[in-house]
Amino acid sequence: MQHEILKEIPLLDANGDLTEPGFAKKLLPVYSRKAIKASKLRIKEWDYYLISNGHYAMALTIADNGYMGLDSISLIDMDNDFSITQSPMGVLPLGRTGLPETSKAGDTEHSGKGYALSFKNDGKGRRVLTAQMDAFGPLGAFVGSVELFDEPEESMVICTPFEKKAHFYFNQKINCMRARGEMSYGGKTYTFDPADSFAVLDWGRGVWTYHNTWYWGSASYQADGVPFGWNIGYGFGDCRAASENMLFYNGRAHKLGQVKFNIPGGEKDFMSPWTFTSDDGRFEMYFVPQHDRASCTDVKLIKSDQHQVFGLFTGKAVLDDGTVINVKDFPGFAEKVENKW
Repeated sequence: MQHEILKEIPLLDANGDLTEPGFAKKLLPVYSRKAIKASKLRIKEWDYYLISNGHYAMALTIADNGYMGLDSISLIDMDNDFSITQSPMGVLPLGRTGLPETSKAGDTEHSGKGYALSFKNDGKGRRVLTAQMDAFGPLGAFVGSVELFDEPEESMVICTPFEKKAHFYFNQKINCMRARGEMSYGGKTYTFDPADSFAVLDWGRGVWTYHNTWYWGSASYQADGVPFGWNIGYGFGDCRAASENMLFYNGRAHKLGQVKFNIPGGEKDFMSPWTFTSDDGRFEMYFVPQHDRASCTDVKLIKSDQHQVFGLFTGKAVLDDGTVINVKDFPGFAEKVENKW
């Protein structure tokens, strides 16, 4: 049995530990950076947006990881198996980036030499994301601007403890927001039409242990014209109170049990087909990769080995009331990431 949080609570107690491990369908736990009892060097906060129509995607990140800041812009072209990612890093931001303590409202902006990122949220269901970078790739500059709207009423919220005191992960994934806008690079403009373009927000706050490997999968699109998607994953912290696995259909969240990623070749052959299985039989998928957005940074004490694989899912998902949603060539991604941070 997974524990559902049903009322608004402080996220952390007086010791900096989670008040109530578990999951929620709305942002009920209240995050306060001042309540954290760990060193500022260990606090990790980020906003990550992915906007996609199944053919191409834009990913934007602003992160303050205590000892290290990171801003990132990605252009991914799944049809042509191509991507560019640029991720400028900074030293010792220690919270000065000013990421909001809630995902419900507030603006986040950060810039550096030759680039700027801005995430604006008016608190009334409209988000505007802009990004520009002068030297993005061999063909020059990148510019992107997208408006997000039609935010679903429910989302995935999870409070995951680690075995170490005052360490925790507080995360919200908002799937299936409609997107309108465009991005331009190398003389080509990629348009996001709200008829088929959707976004996910990965909103993360916490104090992590040093070495982790996580698995994450996400999809936001539509099934027979109805907004549909999912969040699946595991691999870090103590997940006995709840998994982060959840379906989203027409604005409502449907909780799943455990989902296993079956990556071929000893979890190293990322471009061969994967499968996904669930302990409750409610998520069974076959995944055909189109593009592996791979990167590896290894400077011994700090390491990030990432494989974010975009592709097409075929299979079934079962809602809480037993309704079966069958999908074929449904766009999404799945990833394996090892971090020493």
